Amino acid sequence: MLCLVRLASPLKLLPKSLELPSSAAACLLHTTPSCHTFWEREKKSGYKTALPQPSKKNMILDGLKELKSEINMWKEEMKEKFESDPLLVFRPGETDIVFNFKDKSSIDKWVVTTDMDHNEGKSTATLQLSNAGAGLFSGEVNSEHIRDGVIKRTGYANIRTKRVRKSFKRESTYDWSQYNMLVLKIRGDGRSYLINLHCEGYFDLMWNDVYHYALYTRGGPHWQIAKIPFSKFFYSSKGRVQDRQQAIQLNRITHFGFSVAAKNGMDGPFNLEIDYVGLEFDPSHHEEFAYEMYNTPKYIVAT
Repeated sequence: MLCLVRLASPLKLLPKSLELPSSAAACLLHTTPSCHTFWEREKKSGYKTALPQPSKKNMILDGLKELKSEINMWKEEMKEKFESDPLLVFRPGETDIVFNFKDKSSIDKWVVTTDMDHNEGKSTATLQLSNAGAGLFSGEVNSEHIRDGVIKRTGYANIRTKRVRKSFKRESTYDWSQYNMLVLKIRGDGRSYLINLHCEGYFDLMWNDVYHYALYTRGGPHWQIAKIPFSKFFYSSKGRVQDRQQAIQLNRITHFGFSVAAKNGMDGPFNLEIDYVGLEFDPSHHEEFAYEMYNTPKYIVAT
């Protein structure tokens, strides 16, 4: 695709013999940023909700306040790098806790979103500590949407961990490559939830790469422990299951979360209580990927 961009001074950069009138130059050159391709400007995919931005002075002051804690975090990273022993850390049959809700500070590691955030729906949700000392994801999903001629379906609520970072605000990823099981201790309301493992990539084409698997809750007063192999998670992008499936890269996990939707007339309240999210290595599980992976020619199935 040929894409012309506006030059700072198009008439001065050309030789005199090739100079164009100003009216012709304005017709041939344009300032469209996307050029009709799939390129995306930002990760929110078009949402224009304005967020308050701190001033440069406050950013500098906050950065100086956090400098000491960032240096301490860097020291812990170096200490862990030299002291860790994989033969002792990853023990078969034992569950290593990744996320729990033992104190109020653990709530700050999660972000709650609904369709109401961008004036697209009427669902509500919260994440708070329960009386049992667990995280309670609760609210109400509503499939009624604003009839503006654009929005077709609404009725969802979601919680997701914040982007994992190293010291000095460097983006990082979780490395779960030594495990093959996801272990959850939960107490639900009988609804079905969706577990989301985000593998956000560097390029815009990979910003929305997510792996899903359904979480079925029994309801009632009793806790349940769910063990889900990572090989069961299926690949999707922007809510669409992809034709060309691939196994999840466990060393590229950027976020973890849960979703609930108001599909099939399931409007109403929901509550999911989460005691912990853990990982386990099961030596008896040998499955690499549960779904068929077709080797099709490129002219039949695009990338």
